[in-house]
Amino acid sequence: MQIDENEIEAQLETVKSIMVDCLRDTQISKFLPARNNIIGSGKMLRAHLVLSVASGNGVGGRSPIHAAAAVEIIHGASLLHDDVIDGGLLRRGAQTFWKKHGTNGAILLGDLLVLKAFALLSDAGRGDLLKELIDQSMNVCRSEVEQELVLRGTAGTWEECERIARAKTGSLFAFAAVGAASDAPGQVEALREAGFILGTAYQLVDDILDDSGNEELSGKTLGRDQERGKTTAITATRNAPADPSAYVDALLDASAEQLSAWPELQDSWNNFLAGTIRPLLQKYLSAGQFCSVSP
Repeated sequence: MQIDENEIEAQLETVKSIMVDCLRDTQISKFLPARNNIIGSGKMLRAHLVLSVASGNGVGGRSPIHAAAAVEIIHGASLLHDDVIDGGLLRRGAQTFWKKHGTNGAILLGDLLVLKAFALLSDAGRGDLLKELIDQSMNVCRSEVEQELVLRGTAGTWEECERIARAKTGSLFAFAAVGAASDAPGQVEALREAGFILGTAYQLVDDILDDSGNEELSGKTLGRDQERGKTTAITATRNAPADPSAYVDALLDASAEQLSAWPELQDSWNNFLAGTIRPLLQKYLSAGQFCSVSP
């Protein structure tokens, strides 16, 4: 099934509006910069994934829109906290929130956004997706704690690096994949695993980009991973694949293979990979001077 990208773009605009509206009942919205780099901006990959799955499943209505908004709000909250931890000065091409308003403000706003995302799904009557988002958000936090308190200062093995990548970034991609699942037996589990694999591939390439120092391409402060002694795809050379690009390519193929039981859904997934994920990762890998991902 060919994804209607015009329809996806229109839906993404609705998602962005919902994200910004979530702060309307607070005094916080006036602190959002004119070039909003906190919520409702960026590449919106997770939201795009929710809507692509919805397209492949023929799922309409407001539910996928709310799921897309919720996962992007959680992602935005995680970036607020990450920038504080890493001392990042640039996010999505603009000054980071903590740099302008202080660490206290950034942490508190991140906390508020997490709860706003949960409330969004609760108000929509999607208790199942609320539990999924809570579970996957806990996975993100667990991996961040492990990376910071257990593995920091060590090169780590490739297995450790991949485990961190799966939980740290794969978890929200897993939620995004489940966000528009049908009630077909086994589909939720298959989509969740596909999302985990896709997010793992994305994080491994992001590790490589961080080492490249190409802030114009990334739109964020780079080089912090190495400065802070994080275990990443760059440091974890023990048991690492000989060709990282080929390894990432295989992961992307494996994510799509999870959905072989639902051909139209798998087609939508592959279209999302081909039109959005693979070109982006190819740019990142090229900046890191690795071979390109297959088209």
